[in-house]
Amino acid sequence: MAVEWRDYDCKKFFDELVDAKGQPRAGAERLLAYLAALSQKDLAERRLAADLAIKVMGVTFTVYTEGKNVDRAWPFDIIPRVITAKEWERTEAGLKQRVAALNHFIQDVYSARRIIKDGIFPESILAESVNFRPQCVGMKPRGGIWAHICGSDLVRDGDGTLYVLEDNLRVPSGVSYMLENRLVTKRVWPEIFETTAIRPVDDYPAQLYDMLAALSPRPLDSPTVVLLTPGIYNSAYFEHAYLAQQMGVELVEGSDLVVDDNDCVQMRTIHGLQRVDVIYRRVDDLFLDPEAFRPDSILGVPGLMRAWLKDKVALANAPGAGVADDKVVYAYVPAMIKYYLGEDPILPNVPSYLCMDEKQRKYVLANLDKLVVKPANESGGYGMLIGPRATPAEREKFRELIEKNPRNYMAQPTLDLSTAPTITDEGVQPRHLDLRPFILSRPDGGAYVTTGGLTRVAMVKGSLVVNSSQGGGSKDTWIVDIDALDAAPALPLPEPSQSQSQGVK
Repeated sequence: MAVEWRDYDCKKFFDELVDAKGQPRAGAERLLAYLAALSQKDLAERRLAADLAIKVMGVTFTVYTEGKNVDRAWPFDIIPRVITAKEWERTEAGLKQRVAALNHFIQDVYSARRIIKDGIFPESILAESVNFRPQCVGMKPRGGIWAHICGSDLVRDGDGTLYVLEDNLRVPSGVSYMLENRLVTKRVWPEIFETTAIRPVDDYPAQLYDMLAALSPRPLDSPTVVLLTPGIYNSAYFEHAYLAQQMGVELVEGSDLVVDDNDCVQMRTIHGLQRVDVIYRRVDDLFLDPEAFRPDSILGVPGLMRAWLKDKVALANAPGAGVADDKVVYAYVPAMIKYYLGEDPILPNVPSYLCMDEKQRKYVLANLDKLVVKPANESGGYGMLIGPRATPAEREKFRELIEKNPRNYMAQPTLDLSTAPTITDEGVQPRHLDLRPFILSRPDGGAYVTTGGLTRVAMVKGSLVVNSSQGGGSKDTWIVDIDALDAAPALPLPEPSQSQSQGVK
């Protein structure tokens, strides 16, 4: 059926649910048919039910503002994003390929450096990398895996192409919100879940635990796994507590751990010390061990690096993995895939310009009003310039920053990010979004990709910034198996009232 949303204009951008003619995209037919039959009152009630569920479940995130930590309820939109299983299978293969190449790269730069010797990757980039850890040179973690958990951000351009925007390999966050989004959505749309072939996401904690347990340096059936958090004031603390609870492992802070005379990590318990085999660390490298990195750190464990280097404990992600979590290094990932795997990339990079290259820098400086400029190692949408929306003064500031330190900046075209229907105070309107799937890499070479991922939405009209720290929200992500829809029961539609005959506003 046609989706007659009078005020929903999706012709300017690629919309994830509705095509330019107002027809549902593949996999979204049942969802949009149901939405079209609902009144504004019905939508408002479902939206309120979601907000209440989030508050009752205690789903929060922390933002830093005016020198304070502020806990806020997780901003959530009840209209999910839909991707077909066929498209997702290709995307999943591309993500596994990408992370495999990145792990090869990290291992290589801490050992033989073949990729540099063969002229594929410039040594100068490594020499100025703020995330390269000399302490890790010569180390080979179990299976050669450094980035056990990776969150790669995907965006879709105006022509429907799905690009990898960046890779997060240090302490990627957001997966708990993906899981909670699904729980809330099931409460809001139970009837659609019963009649639509939506693939589940709830196996992630079990997959995560199995991967972590496989890293244990001791051959135990039940190794001791802990999650190391910086503490309650960290912006991702909700996720730390959530994942520890879901996996059934201890949530610890640095003061709960000690390295003994045998270089083994011990956890303080009410029954005495207990040896720890695997640490899922959510603490940045420089704060992990005051003996190896920052001596003023009170978040880490003295001697932890020594224990890891002697293979007495496993760390996920491995220290030093952030060398590949660099927006300049990102530009070389397609070449890494070809070099290490002998394959063509399945998922493309966004076209990129490296300011360290004189010719590319001149182009960037001449087109600051058209490009997005990013610092190499910032995250959360901070420190970047969106040229078309910046003031002349802001562009001039970035010109000076680039000229002062060209290695630290890269630029990309301003993409026409795809949109999806989102409930706002003005009705259902398109909002820009991205997607962060999570990839787990096991030491035996196996890999697991979440079914979909965390869809982040720019809740402000016209904004391209989706980060929750800057006003973004999120949606559930449905991977719909179209081939299984024929066997699914029919979706009973609510009776539309006279006021609904014109569609959802």
